[in-house]
Amino acid sequence: MAPRTSRSAPRDCPVCGDRLSLTRLSCQACGTELSGEFESCEFCSLSPDDRQVLRVFLASRGNMKELERHLGVSYPTARGRFDALLARLGLAAERPAPAPRVELLEQLAKGEIDVEQAMTKLDQR
Repeated sequence: MAPRTSRSAPRDCPVCGDRLSLTRLSCQACGTELSGEFESCEFCSLSPDDRQVLRVFLASRGNMKELERHLGVSYPTARGRFDALLARLGLAAERPAPAPRVELLEQLAKGEIDVEQAMTKLDQR
């Protein structure tokens, strides 16, 4: 018999988009089944990668530098992964609009504008 692969249950109904409810549990060993209304786990529908990010973040007591080291990525990338995880959990806080200078520096860092364009925009302010 082929080994079973682990799959995450969906959180939302594929037909109407409403939240699904957990109504049946079963034991693989003895075949016992329970049915009723059960509270589902909000973390169970996360991908294994997202659960690992959450596990490392919690184990390091919220230290983003530890998360960065564990993932082997830059701080902004680690922060982005964590922010995406929060969004999937419905916990993303609305971020205030960046200050004009910060926005300008972000555009420069992303390569959307060059140094001359950034200097011109700074002079215009």
